[in-house]
Amino acid sequence: MSSLDKTSATQAESVEKAPRKRGCVGHCAKFWWAYLLLVIVIVVIVVPVVLLVAVPKIAQGKLDDAQLTIQGIIVSRTESNSLDMAINSTITTDGKVHANIDGFTGVMYLEDLEGHVPFASINFPPTTADALQTVNVSQKLEITNMEALTTFNTWLLTKDEVRITTYGETHVHVKGISRKYPVTFKKTITTPGLRGFDGTTVYDTSISLQPDARGNNFKGLTTIPNRSVFTLEIGNATFNNYLLGKLVGTVFIDNIILYPGMNNTFPMRATIEQAPVLGALSQKPYCDETKGVLPFQISGKSVSNFGQSLTYFADALGSHNQTLDIDVGTPVAKLLGSPVKCAAA
Repeated sequence: MSSLDKTSATQAESVEKAPRKRGCVGHCAKFWWAYLLLVIVIVVIVVPVVLLVAVPKIAQGKLDDAQLTIQGIIVSRTESNSLDMAINSTITTDGKVHANIDGFTGVMYLEDLEGHVPFASINFPPTTADALQTVNVSQKLEITNMEALTTFNTWLLTKDEVRITTYGETHVHVKGISRKYPVTFKKTITTPGLRGFDGTTVYDTSISLQPDARGNNFKGLTTIPNRSVFTLEIGNATFNNYLLGKLVGTVFIDNIILYPGMNNTFPMRATIEQAPVLGALSQKPYCDETKGVLPFQISGKSVSNFGQSLTYFADALGSHNQTLDIDVGTPVAKLLGSPVKCAAA
């Protein structure tokens, strides 16, 4: 083959390959509508999935990770079928999601009691997703389940700590998205209980031979510790008073409002049978080792406030017997002029 022929062949091959370089462009030019349709389909599918699945999941996750802290719960204006409740709390988040949460009605129940029956229903205000959000609630509560409230009070009174869950359904509004998403608010807190008022003391006691106008022949002061975050307006409480297993009288503590802390002090009065007390004082170890300090037991009998009976407090107090070591030897010795001596064996 001559050089001319080879050149012609090379040129022919070059001419044939040129259209292949423009094939992709030509393909796109020919099928642009298909690619556009594919993009539209992806957008139509992916964007709703993000909006309907991913965003709500992220919002719920952030809400689940938020930390609820209760600074205090105030129970006041306690009446037979209603009470006022104020909750001071904060919610802490990472602050990375800009969103608002609608107000909602939440129920409160004991987490560790099977059935999770609500003892209170609270209207929570709208909140934001700020890193630190203060949430204060104050409202009048109509008591719709007396048994559940009584059970809660009993647990709070007798246990070292209680776990309380707040639960409610609400909606979240994410900044930049017009749609609102349903979320669940569920937080469980652990709060100190009253421990059966362990550490209660009675002092500055006095005894009289003749009862006063109200029939009382014993008076003193009592200091009741409150280890919880609750402020409780209990009202006027009456207790059965036992000595060595025998009912010997009734104890009255009026106008009880328990504030958090160890120094809630109230006047205490009682109507007590004197014979069993004198008999115990003459027996060992009370006539010598304890120097007249007797182990009384009290349990709740009744509670009233504003002239109304508060069974949800009375039944809780009645479920617990508390031993109080009370010095009656000193006031009896002062009254009689000398200590009660041990009876002859």
